[in-house]
Amino acid sequence: MRASTISCACHGGATGPHRLPPPFQYYSPLVLRYGSDSKRNRRLVHTRIDVAKTCKLRARANAKAASEWKSHEVAESAQKYYLDEQDVVTFLDPPKELIPLDPNSYNPASYLWKKIEDIPEERRHHLLSLLNPRLISRAWEVAGRRYDDPKLTKKSASRLLSDGDSAGSLELWKCRTSGERLLNLGSPLLSFQAIFCCTDGKAYGRLIGGYPLLRIINSISPLYFSVTQVNEVMSTEQPCDFAYEFGDGLLNLPEYPKEFPKPAKHGWPFDDQVVIYVRHLGPGVVVGQAWQEGKALEQVPKKLFNEMLMVKDYFGCSKKK
Repeated sequence: MRASTISCACHGGATGPHRLPPPFQYYSPLVLRYGSDSKRNRRLVHTRIDVAKTCKLRARANAKAASEWKSHEVAESAQKYYLDEQDVVTFLDPPKELIPLDPNSYNPASYLWKKIEDIPEERRHHLLSLLNPRLISRAWEVAGRRYDDPKLTKKSASRLLSDGDSAGSLELWKCRTSGERLLNLGSPLLSFQAIFCCTDGKAYGRLIGGYPLLRIINSISPLYFSVTQVNEVMSTEQPCDFAYEFGDGLLNLPEYPKEFPKPAKHGWPFDDQVVIYVRHLGPGVVVGQAWQEGKALEQVPKKLFNEMLMVKDYFGCSKKK
């Protein structure tokens, strides 16, 4: 008998054919007619016992398979591919042969949030290498659907970024951009961000590392910024959760981490009203757009780093005692 097929959802937004597993397909015990009722009853009981034994054996086999399930696969190159991280990649870039669900039937931002939440904290940084520039831009678009769900809008990727924290709190974030338009660099920008809370109750940050030009700029004048609560990107009027405003760099910080240099005037282009608008994407993960808005009123704002993916480094977080 040919096995029936059903359509199942996979990778949150795609459907494909799936075969029903044969072990639990129900069947009726065979009834054989004998002249004697006692023989007939014995045969029926024996058949039902066989069915029960088969179900128990199948259940044990499935339980054993579940206990042996691994969170990763090993490719021929001996490289590990973690399944939770691959779910995020597949959702943002589903295979063409999969049929996408009706976008109106579910909220992609809610699904993506859940998938990121499934990834252990210590492995979320894998997303920086798995998501290419196109998928980082796609993540920004998906994060925009958060605002359709009031419950999801209340969730935050980081308590420090949303409500502030006690003075002395420090978070490190690893960053990757989807491309650098202003300086025409071919490779994505890789850098770090340090977010810290001061005694005034406000959050500030500093952009560290990155490509050679950024390191040179940072050595001359540290790239400090203030974390401000804004609701939309000024140039596009698209919604966002907060922003990193670089200003002129001369921040009057009440305090800053010991190892950090004193704030100084920013060099170009960061002295030309650079703002990174940020959206929460998932626990410990945010995505942003960098804009050079310009000091002159007639200046047309332009993207600086396109989209930027930022992942919290849980090993680099500290709290002042």
